Amino acid sequence: MLAERAPETPLKWAGGKRWLAPRLRQLWQSYLLSAPKARLVEPFCGSLSVALSLQPERALLNDLNPHLINFWRHVQRGLRIDIPMRNDKALYYAHRARFNALIADGGADSAEAAQLFYYLNRTGFNGLCRFNRRGAFNVPFGRYKRIPYWTSAEFAALAPALAGWTFTAGNFEALALQPDDFIYADPPYDVEFTSYAAGGFSWADQVRLAEWLSAHTGAVVLSNQATQRIVELYQACGFELLYLEAPRRISANGNRAPACEVLAAKHIAL
Repeated sequence: MLAERAPETPLKWAGGKRWLAPRLRQLWQSYLLSAPKARLVEPFCGSLSVALSLQPERALLNDLNPHLINFWRHVQRGLRIDIPMRNDKALYYAHRARFNALIADGGADSAEAAQLFYYLNRTGFNGLCRFNRRGAFNVPFGRYKRIPYWTSAEFAALAPALAGWTFTAGNFEALALQPDDFIYADPPYDVEFTSYAAGGFSWADQVRLAEWLSAHTGAVVLSNQATQRIVELYQACGFELLYLEAPRRISANGNRAPACEVLAAKHIAL
């Protein structure tokens, strides 16, 4: 049963789908009528705005970005904040350097790395998550007047909501699916920016994803920017399409104009 108020994500996330969560919640609840033990699967879980809104008992939450998944695993255990957190340029670059040193030295899965990831996310420019070809986080300092950082107590309060969920980091094709899984896929947009994780996400990856989703026997819902080739790809795979005007709250160039997105579904009516 859904709580009266869904927990909020602690992350500021470019392309977050909180605005889409009410529509996805309707689809999820409808699907549960025919598959009451269904599991939510997100190959690109991001800020968890969708999972926290749907509040499934079971979920398999994956992402290409291992640092994001490390953060969520530590939140699941009750993340403690021991590092200083201030909206300060010098501190930001010191913490960024420490985070990159942990990545280089094999400490990327540590609790310290999880704390630093959170701080960099909240303090960096426009909530971007970007890495260079060497795998180093390279987002510059942000431009915020005030930042409400979460406390250890707030993270402890969120942990129970994640208790029955499994977090993995890697290729979506490696996920062990169950026949009645409800898949919601929110891959990197079909745009030029592909530095979200080492290796990026190419057009070939978009095609592989569409084919993988199309082969699933349970409900599948995907969202992406409505580029011509994305629309043609999912039409060719037999998906029902719905066009939506999406808010663009975060962008690299400060553009806040609405973006046209497509919602594609298979084995469930939009």
